[in-house]
Amino acid sequence: MSLNVFATALVVPPLAVIPLTVAGAALGWRWRCLGLVLSGISAALLLLLSMPAVSGTLLASLEQGLPLTPPPEDPPQAIVILAGDVVHAVGPSGFGIGPLTLERVAAGAVLYDRVHLPILVTGGRPDTGGGPSIASRMTAALEQDFAVPVRWQDGQSANTWQNAAFSAAILSHHGIGSIYLVTHAWHMRRALFCFRHFGIIATAVPVRIDRMPTPVLADFAPTVTAWVDAYYAFHEWIGLVWYHLRY
Repeated sequence: MSLNVFATALVVPPLAVIPLTVAGAALGWRWRCLGLVLSGISAALLLLLSMPAVSGTLLASLEQGLPLTPPPEDPPQAIVILAGDVVHAVGPSGFGIGPLTLERVAAGAVLYDRVHLPILVTGGRPDTGGGPSIASRMTAALEQDFAVPVRWQDGQSANTWQNAAFSAAILSHHGIGSIYLVTHAWHMRRALFCFRHFGIIATAVPVRIDRMPTPVLADFAPTVTAWVDAYYAFHEWIGLVWYHLRY
């Protein structure tokens, strides 16, 4: 998993722009013009991706046309909540569920109060040297903090593809082929692709649908948050292309 983190950093902008900057600086010692061009391109990319008008458009474009209405001929029979991030914490396991995961858990709890369908949580063990799975921590949060029961756990999956594969195996064993899928709106398109691949009909329950940026001056003011949005957007678009090419 640690290797995946480094590989992602080298491929996904805006972090992937940093090697281009370093290359420009190194080449500038011998080929001044080439070094300046590369450095200028990297600086321009970092500036553009720091603008909400750019990063917000990339992010919101992922969230268009999601299947928000359950199919009447095959209504959902369960709720599946995908794990997100973790945070380092003091304790035997060394981690707790992060803010993204907590948002998904809260959205799943709200959905349960509305539809009262059985819940499956999915998330494996983080790279912290063993201990409980993220799914077990999500279960504890749902049952202890939200008073919402969890029927099934997948504590083995390490990525979205495995979330879908292992969840589909559990659901199919119980005769379930249609679900409500809870994850962040920017992550939903890739998650839907995975679940469909394994034969599960998924109705999207997206967390935090982002607005498409408007042509106002504030959307062109650089922010650190825009870099984070750009990272999520590129991560999902690259992941979608990879999944389509591979599967």
